[in-house]
Amino acid sequence: MKRLALTLVALLLAAPAQADTLVDNVNGITLDKDGKVVRFTGMVIGTDGKVKQLLDRKDKRPERPDFKEDGKGRTLIPGMIDAHGHLMGLGLSLMLLDLSETRSLAEAQAAIKKYADENPELPWIIGRGWNQEKWGLGRFPTAADLDAVVPDRPVWLERVDGHAGWANSAAMTAAKITAATKAPEGGRIEMTDGKPAGVFVDAAVALIDSAKPKPLARDLDRAFLAAQQQLLAQGITAIADMGTTIQEWQAYRRAGDKHQLAIRILSYGGDIDNMALIAGPGPTPWLYDDKLRMVGVKLYLDGALGSRGAWLKAPYADAPGQKGLPLLTPAQLRNKMVRASMDKFQVAIHAIGDAANAEALDAITDLTADLPGERRWRIEHAQIVDPADIPRFAKLGVIASMQPIHQPSDRLMAEARLGPERLKGAYAWRSMENAGVRLAFGSDVPVESANPFPGIAAAISRTDAQGEPFGGWHPEEAVSRETALDGFTRSAAYAAFAEDRLGTLMPGMRADFLIVDTDLLLASPEDIRKMVPLETWIGGYRYYKKGG
Repeated sequence: MKRLALTLVALLLAAPAQADTLVDNVNGITLDKDGKVVRFTGMVIGTDGKVKQLLDRKDKRPERPDFKEDGKGRTLIPGMIDAHGHLMGLGLSLMLLDLSETRSLAEAQAAIKKYADENPELPWIIGRGWNQEKWGLGRFPTAADLDAVVPDRPVWLERVDGHAGWANSAAMTAAKITAATKAPEGGRIEMTDGKPAGVFVDAAVALIDSAKPKPLARDLDRAFLAAQQQLLAQGITAIADMGTTIQEWQAYRRAGDKHQLAIRILSYGGDIDNMALIAGPGPTPWLYDDKLRMVGVKLYLDGALGSRGAWLKAPYADAPGQKGLPLLTPAQLRNKMVRASMDKFQVAIHAIGDAANAEALDAITDLTADLPGERRWRIEHAQIVDPADIPRFAKLGVIASMQPIHQPSDRLMAEARLGPERLKGAYAWRSMENAGVRLAFGSDVPVESANPFPGIAAAISRTDAQGEPFGGWHPEEAVSRETALDGFTRSAAYAAFAEDRLGTLMPGMRADFLIVDTDLLLASPEDIRKMVPLETWIGGYRYYKKGG
């Protein structure tokens, strides 16, 4: 809390640079507007917080800059833009029970009991991050597994991917769940002996969510500041917040009003209702010196692979009776897309399975002719795509918003869910790129860490933190360092209609950059994976310094 308090003081004092700044003696790297690498050794930042000039060794420096920063030969790169994350989800996960590091059911049970014992005043035990695949459990956990450690209070724990929840008996009682309870359309209740077993998938999650206590405004304010502090330390200068609610937007506005907003938030409303409540007749203007804007809407078409909610064309290899769950009918999807597009909101469609991706592309095909103008349709995740559908992304101008770090995390699970014959279009970054598809990269935080450097390492190597598998998993789908950097900078900005001000360090762009100790374009995947920002600057102002 002491560090958070110091960060708040810094944010309250922070403002765009009020004088010309020279950042010199750096190994500067950026991409230009066409994605070509530009190297420089110095950068002049104007009083408006924008890049004024890039300098080569031979270029004359300003004689008397108002402020000069010696980069000491270290590397300067553009700030990282996370093209797909859940900002408040990260903040709340930092405040609640986190099971993401547990490696067995027993370890999770011990963590749950410890948290419950240490927080006797909490009416509900709420957390996230469990993953039965990582535990090697071979099944979903059950209410009985939770009752064994916390029998006296409701417990509700979100799966790591956010597409399933795990409840104990007290939570199901509080939500009035019985054997007669029916799953809503697009959801599934796991059953045992004709009774709810304790796990609720996709739309069925709402059955318990509606009963749990809602966070207060002060909880959201605290969660936002905690998330922002972590993102700054990880080198994230902007994030596309996928699924913003009106309550979350108000927290961002409160932070902006109090001069506590440092990172740039590119917001996509959580379905049509939140989009309309927040922005009204169209995308908002840029607020707080380009720190906050609602760009579009996020729609869910299917669930996640880990909970078998991803909608597949053929049954799961490890569950022959299941193909996953479409969360919207064709008519519902198209109606929502038209409603948003008529008011010029950008549409981002969550689609993980190959059937969901095909349906999203079908809907875009149906609507494109009747909705002229530059739509920049986005498909979020695009994890499992029929190879025959990949060229359709390019033909329709659809942005593939993908998360490289999912590939090493999901590798073994994807093999089990799909079988070896259906992996050709899985996490297929190079195939997308070769087809002419624009790639925007992110993390899906808090499903994964927002740290972009392991994501870049995965993108160029197709290996995990241990360098496995040797040679990479389907290494033909790896991309170049330049493409990986582009996905987290220039193309991530383009994907949110922000390329006129963010994503590169060319003159006229916002001076959002990192100081690091490794040349990203020359380093090995192992060294990139270990990279950490030494400094994070936004709008020409230093918001983070390692150890500072």
